[in-house]
Amino acid sequence: MTLHPRPDRVQTGVRMERCLVKVLKAVAELRDLSLGELLEVVVYDVFAGRLPFDDVRLVQVRELLAIYGAAPSPAAPAASAPEEQP
Repeated sequence: MTLHPRPDRVQTGVRMERCLVKVLKAVAELRDLSLGELLEVVVYDVFAGRLPFDDVRLVQVRELLAIYGAAPSPAAPAASAPEEQP
């Protein structure tokens, strides 16, 4: 029996739009995952060239985006001005 070592995880301090975080938390809850687990799944799928969501999940994501008022386009962060650090 081969034992796989546990992944070495780190705490990050990533800044994201509040609405987007709400959508991600809701999607994670629908999949019975933590937010960190959902982000890992999404990133691994994208890096492997796979779509992280099927058509049914994409409909749910779009509905959540509308509910929470998040921008549905990845171009939105580029348009926002950088925040000043205190």
